[in-house]
Order: sequence, then C-alpha cells, then structure tokens
Amino acid sequence: MNLRRTKAVARKEFLHILRDPRSLYMALATPLLLLLLFGYALSLDVDQVPTVVYDLDKSSESRELVQRFRGSTYFRIVSVAETPAEINRAIDRSQALVGLAISPGFGGDLKAGREATVQLLLDGSDSNTANIALGYAQALVTLYGAEVRALARDRFGAPAIKGVDARIRVIFNSDLKSRNYIVPGLIAVILMIIAAILTSLCIAREWENGTMEQLLSTPLRPVELLLGKLAAYFTIGMVDMVIAIVTGVFLFQVPLRGSVLLLMATSAIFCFGALCWGIMLSAATRNQLIAYQLSMISSFLPAFLLSGFIYSIDNMPRVIQAITYLVPARYFVTILKGIFLKGVGWEILWLEILAMTLYGAAVFTLAMRRMRQKVA
Repeated sequence: MNLRRTKAVARKEFLHILRDPRSLYMALATPLLLLLLFGYALSLDVDQVPTVVYDLDKSSESRELVQRFRGSTYFRIVSVAETPAEINRAIDRSQALVGLAISPGFGGDLKAGREATVQLLLDGSDSNTANIALGYAQALVTLYGAEVRALARDRFGAPAIKGVDARIRVIFNSDLKSRNYIVPGLIAVILMIIAAILTSLCIAREWENGTMEQLLSTPLRPVELLLGKLAAYFTIGMVDMVIAIVTGVFLFQVPLRGSVLLLMATSAIFCFGALCWGIMLSAATRNQLIAYQLSMISSFLPAFLLSGFIYSIDNMPRVIQAITYLVPARYFVTILKGIFLKGVGWEILWLEILAMTLYGAAVFTLAMRRMRQKVA
C-alpha cells in the first residue's frame, strides 16, 4: 500500500465534500436535528396522567384520597364525574386515561379495619402507559389505606403492627428520567445511520459519474481507494459524534461519568465499522438510490429495534436475541450507557469493545474484497 496515493484519494474526497456545501451541512446538521427531535419527542416517563374521579362516599377519607391523587405528580385530575357514564364518556373521548370510582362506605370501612373498595378504570389502548399508571395508582391507594388503618389503631389504643421498612436507593439514574436512558442509545442509532449513509453513496456515485474508470486507469489499489475515502468520511463521522455528545451533555443534561477518552476511542471503532458497511453496500451496487435504500434498511431498523436502545433484548424471543449479536449498535449502546450513566471503564466493557473491533475488521475485509471484484 502506498501512503501517498491514499492521501491523494483522501484529499480528493475532502475537496468533493467541501465543494458540495449542502451535503456537508446536511451531514453535520442531521445528527443534531435527529437528536433534538427524538430527545424531546421520545419519552418513556409516565406522569400527569389525566384522571377523572367519581366519589360516591363523599367522606373525609374519600376526599383525602382524591387529594392524594391531585397532589401526585403522576396524576392530573381533569374532571369530577357525577355518574358512572361520565367516566366512560371521558375515557371513550380520550379525555382521561384513568377513572377512579370510590364506593359508598369507603371511609367507614377503612376506620373499622374492614376491606375498603375503590375501582380503577384504565384505557388499555396504550397498554404500556396503562400498566405503569395502574402500578402508580395501586401504590398510592394501598399506602393511603395503610396510613388510615394505622391512625385508627392509634386512636383506639391498639398496638401498632410493624411492617417492613423498605429503604430504596436508585443508582446510576437516581431521578429515573427516561431521557438519561434514551439519549446515549440515541447517539449510537444516529451515528450508525449517518455513517452508513455517508459512505453508501461514494462508490456508487463514482460509477454513475463515470469517474471510476479514470481511477481504475491509475496505479491506485483497492485498499488505497477504500482507506482514502474512509479518511474523509471518518472525519465527518467523528465531528457528528462530538456534536451529539455535546448536545446530550449540555442540552439534555445527561451525566457523563466515565472517561471521555474511552468514549471517543470506542466511538471511533464503531464509526469505522459503520463506514465500512456503507462502502461495502456502495461497492456492491452501482446505483446511488439502491445503495441509499439498502443502507437505511440495514442500519436504521436493526439499530433502532435490535440494539436495546428502547426495547429490552431480554424480553425478545430467543431467535431474535441471537440475531441481535450481529448488530454492532447493540454493543455500542451498552458502551455508551456504561460510560455515560455508570462511569465504568474498559475492564467492564472490554467484551463489547472486542466485538465492535471484530465487526469493523470483518466488514472492512468484505468491503475490500468487493472493491477488488469491481476492479477486476
């Protein structure tokens, strides 16, 4: 391999990028736009759930329970129903997600130590949100019932029953903000998409423009052509990575507890593999449109669905879990969450780093073989 010829190809590619400012702006602005769009729009937090109340008891205990719902950050009382039909109507019209119906005698049953009944009606069309809201509501009602019973025992001189004192401590994401969970994984997805798209068009464009024949008439070798093109797009990919990290840390306030040097090193490995994948697709087809479509299908969908970015891999079928081992974004998402939220180093993440390195080497070899076949 001749380093001088490789530099010449890299310089040619840099000039081509700089002479097309619209493509350059898109390459640099798209990651920021995607991060802002998904970072603000995509949220797994369930709070301010619209709730309608139907109180048949109208005792001080039932009013206090309603007040607990009103004071909770997880629920927002939107209306007070006078009939059961009003609850159903509010849920049918999507004005409320939860309906709270308090039975007659609720307060008396609580003070007497008997089982008190409330009914929770939920809109199950969004099953995930409904399940989370149900858990919040059940916990709130159970806690309030225990407090009222304990107060009644104290009034009548009955001995207090000691329960379990559960002291909960959440580590790594103490505020339980879904944004801290989403943004690191989102960076991996965005970098995978941008890197694959950037290089998926470069070889196909040479064929369509008729300049590939001119390159093949030179002493340029396939590996030199491949590395020269990679150098230019690798620089843009790393700039995109820096933009995404700065946006995540300073705009979304995601904590960066680990090593910045390790973060950049692993980002470089991941970016290299994604760029090689795009070049391999570009070399496999001489049409830019087909190359672009293939890069989107093979980068966006696996990175979004099979990387553990949002959907837990442990909950997937065994066959799909096995397929996720072929998705490089799976390893990078684990690395990003480990560095950002946990602050762990290479001694914990070495297996993921090794998997990404092997992937990059394998895809680079395949891309080089494809280039040689095209040259031949």
